[in-house]
Amino acid sequence: MLENNQMSVVGFFEGLPIEEECSFIDAQNTIPVPDQHDILVKVEAVSINPVDTKLRQTAKRTKEMQVLGFDGVGKVMAIGKNVKKFSIGDRVFYAGTTKRAGSNQEFQLVDERIAAFAPKNLTNEEAATLPLTSLTAYELLFEKFALIPKENANQGKTILVINGAGGVGSILNQLAHWSGMTVYATASPKNFDWVKENGVDYPLDYHQDLKKNLEKLGVKNVDYIAVLFNIKPYFEVIAELINPFGHVGTIVGFDEPLKISALKNKSVSFDWEYMFAKTDLDYHIETQGEALAHITELVETWKIKATIGKVYKSGINAKNLKKATADVETGHMIGKVIVSGPFNGSCRK
Repeated sequence: MLENNQMSVVGFFEGLPIEEECSFIDAQNTIPVPDQHDILVKVEAVSINPVDTKLRQTAKRTKEMQVLGFDGVGKVMAIGKNVKKFSIGDRVFYAGTTKRAGSNQEFQLVDERIAAFAPKNLTNEEAATLPLTSLTAYELLFEKFALIPKENANQGKTILVINGAGGVGSILNQLAHWSGMTVYATASPKNFDWVKENGVDYPLDYHQDLKKNLEKLGVKNVDYIAVLFNIKPYFEVIAELINPFGHVGTIVGFDEPLKISALKNKSVSFDWEYMFAKTDLDYHIETQGEALAHITELVETWKIKATIGKVYKSGINAKNLKKATADVETGHMIGKVIVSGPFNGSCRK
């Protein structure tokens, strides 16, 4: 606690299979001190994202414990001398950065510019579902695709979302629908109800021929395509489906060459979205706090909703983080996986 300057953390020293005993470890560390733009947040809920699993699995052994966590909700306990947005006691949420220790710790330093007030009508668990996925979706739609971030401002425009039932897809569909777009999205038929509840006008069975499914709906081409999965298997049909001067965007990297020259004669833009680019490169980081503030406004006015899936409420500790991470590693979770409560692990040296 703050009195003894010690806090609980959950981390690891090297990337190990999730079933290994030391894939996550409960430990203690010194509570950090805020720099000029920092807020010190007492973390009350976190969510697990695919980036957490990827970074953990590929982590090399280090002498210092590595602490992940890229979604956090909590209370401001201390502030830096130049902090203007927040005061002690405020409830905030944020997606963090790859450059600092993450939210899997009892007290976390966060630059105030990338945080926002958490929605008042959401629980901690619900609020923890939103930051990383909503920022990724918001930046892809309204920055990379240059759509207008206002209600019904993009009427008449169409978007196809590949992997519509995933974490990013579930919020991107809602934002696209709110902004006036007609939303087509691929998913498993068992998840059609989920995607329709989260902004999709026309769900498409990802097992079936994408082009034929759209043709059955009278759709030959679309204006925007957001690929939230490996783009390689879809690229040939994407090049056919995208309208002239349209946009194709993706959030997933690939190792093999991609012949984007297939998009040239349609003057199609190819857009990358990587949510951590701004904080990695110190590029207009304040826009992430501004985007999250807009997300809060949309949630509090019931325009979009949290995408909660599974919750572990008995405390933030190595045991629960292992369970939640194992869920995410299956690749079949619908909605976000949340861990919440006090930091209550049994620390080991």
